[in-house]
Parts: sequence; C-alpha cells; structure tokens
Amino acid sequence: MEDFFVRHYDEFISSGITLIVLIILKFLTNQTIKKVGTLSDLNIARRRLVSKYFSFGFTALAIIALTFIWGVNIREIGLIMSSVFAVIGVAMFAQWSILSNVTAGIILFFSFPFKVGDRIKIMDKEIEDPGTYIIEDIRAYHIHLRRENGELLTYPNNLMLQKAVCVIGDEIIENEGSDAV
Repeated sequence: MEDFFVRHYDEFISSGITLIVLIILKFLTNQTIKKVGTLSDLNIARRRLVSKYFSFGFTALAIIALTFIWGVNIREIGLIMSSVFAVIGVAMFAQWSILSNVTAGIILFFSFPFKVGDRIKIMDKEIEDPGTYIIEDIRAYHIHLRRENGELLTYPNNLMLQKAVCVIGDEIIENEGSDAV
C-alpha cells in the first residue's frame, strides 16, 4: 500500500492542488453570484439556481482534470464518451428548448433587465391579450407573469430574450390609475 502512494505521489499532489483551486473558484463564484444578486435585488431562489449551475460545471471540470492527471487511457474513455454523447446528443436535440431556456435564465440573472415585482408589457403578437403583467417569479425554464385580472401566464425564458419587453415604471402606473378615476 505504501508503494502505491510513493509511485503516485505526483498524481496525489496534482489532484490536491486541482481540488483546492476548484474549491476556491467555486467559493469566489458563489460570492460573486451572491453579491450580484444582492446588489440587483434578485430572488434568493434565482441565486441558488445559478449557483447550482456553476457548481455542476465546476464538478464536471474537476472530473475532466482528474481524468487527465491520473492518466486514464484517452482511447478507452473516448469510446465510452462518444457513445454517451451520441445518446445525450439525440436526447438534447429533442429537448433543445430546455437548454435554451436554462441558458436564457442564466443570461437574465446576470443582465437583470427586470426583476420580480416589475410590471412589464411583452410585444408578442401571439399573446391574445397584450396587456401588462407583473413578474411573480423567474425560474430556470420560465417566468410566472400575473395579469391584472389574476390569471397566471407561464412564459419561457428564451422568449423573454427574443421578444421586446417594456418595463413599465412606477410613475406610469400611478398616471394610469389617475387617468381611470
């Protein structure tokens, strides 16, 4: 057993350094996401969701790095991975909209053009009643929009990036209310 540790001393040191660096990166990323979310007054659930995405990415990066450090035969892994990616590719092609919605959710988190509680108007000709909506929740795949009559509209994240969305300020809301009286 001691011979094993002596033979693979360099791999253990490299693995330790890699894991420490990735833990530090994960910590810094989580702190950045927390700071951006706090400064832009974003929902805690959204911050956690984006943190999970980055955590998954760092875990995948760690697995890839450790695979190279320990010298796993790339040809054997290549055969397995090509088979796995072929199956995943077919599944993802069928579900491309899910990936685009998740990606749009991450973009919306960091660009924060609107947040929960904002009143918006979506310029989409496919929506029957293009009135104003209040953003109730922003999730991984979609946004919950509440109409003035109480109806809930679930709108995909990727369409929020593709369609024109007007954020209506508080002043306009007060003026609209005063005109109706």
